[in-house]
Amino acid sequence: MARKPYIKAKAIQGRGHLRSVTTDGPHVEWLGMPEYYIHTLVIADQETEQEYAYFSAAKELEFDVGTYVCFRCRESKKGFYIEKRSLGIAIDPAEYMRQLESGKE
Repeated sequence: MARKPYIKAKAIQGRGHLRSVTTDGPHVEWLGMPEYYIHTLVIADQETEQEYAYFSAAKELEFDVGTYVCFRCRESKKGFYIEKRSLGIAIDPAEYMRQLESGKE
């Protein structure tokens, strides 16, 4: 009997203002594995604030609190986690053009 192929859950796209960051670690799962840190981010979109986990090798997160960020995330049994290398600063095209024009003067 043929089995159905495994279908990976789609990533959810999100964006919002970074409200707070809590870092836990370093963690090592097995011998020889590099250390990693778990950053717990509270991101507020237009309606709600949601807590996300972000795993990184860096002890400090490269974003400041209050930054408008975008990301891809997935839901697990333990909550939401942000995919590796998907967290970045969200750039509004209109705001970016205003910054370019003000920099020329």
